[in-house]
Amino acid sequence: MTHAAVASPWPWPWLDRAGRFSWLRAGVLAAALLPGLALLVLLATGQYGADPWKQATRDAGTLAIRLLLVSLFITPLRHLADWPKAPTLRRMLGLLALAYALLHLGLYAGHLGWRLGEVASEIALRFYLTLGFAVLLGLVALGWTSTDGWQRRLGPRWKRLHRLAYGLAALGILHAFLQAKSRADEAVVLAGLWLWLMGWRLLPGWARAHGGALAGLAVLAAIGAALLEWAWYAAATSLPAGRILAANLTPDLALRPAHGVLAAGLALALAAVLRRRLRTVPPPGKAAPRARRRAVSQSG
Repeated sequence: MTHAAVASPWPWPWLDRAGRFSWLRAGVLAAALLPGLALLVLLATGQYGADPWKQATRDAGTLAIRLLLVSLFITPLRHLADWPKAPTLRRMLGLLALAYALLHLGLYAGHLGWRLGEVASEIALRFYLTLGFAVLLGLVALGWTSTDGWQRRLGPRWKRLHRLAYGLAALGILHAFLQAKSRADEAVVLAGLWLWLMGWRLLPGWARAHGGALAGLAVLAAIGAALLEWAWYAAATSLPAGRILAANLTPDLALRPAHGVLAAGLALALAAVLRRRLRTVPPPGKAAPRARRRAVSQSG
């Protein structure tokens, strides 16, 4: 839902702009919907433990933030993989994130026994719920204006509006922190990935697919995630925040969320290096022109 809108006028998400079936779109759609389907099956069959509605509500919210971040990763993916078709998935992923956010709200209403008055009261009185509802309203606004028609109406303002998705993702991650309380591993990973995204946007054009620059960005995002984790536990819990921060420097004791952020960032840097090397290697049987000329001159 961010940057250039690339979408099909056809109503079915598995079709491309020409109305043809797309295995890529269908595969991404299935991968995004399967966790939600599994969630609903577990809830319906009573396999979610002692407080199933509460856990299902939390999982749906996490899926919404994950998909929103995935939609924001489309632009870096376009640069890193030199993949022109990547932007065609952005709108669908953003709308799926909105769908999971709506499911998150619906499951919360179910958790309260569908007492809508109580739902409204809780949203108004509890800050973290007010924050989550504000994020949902923002996603609704971006989803509503994600069409080609709205892009034409808004013109240059459309991009500025849809860049708000980065801010909504940050607020959604804060909502996840406030829900997590004493166990915020998932929120820390999401925050680290968000920091990577924002850092990538600040990189100059030449560095956005440069392995060394991306490796440095991975380290910075991991450090940022570790510091956010320390700050959260220090401010919101009675857990030993200093020991948790120190654990990030001794991975042999226990893997921390910041280590996952570092691994993901380094994987992207490695992918950029491999893509650049593959582009410079001539196809089999076709030596570079300079090499061929050198071989001919030596043979003569």
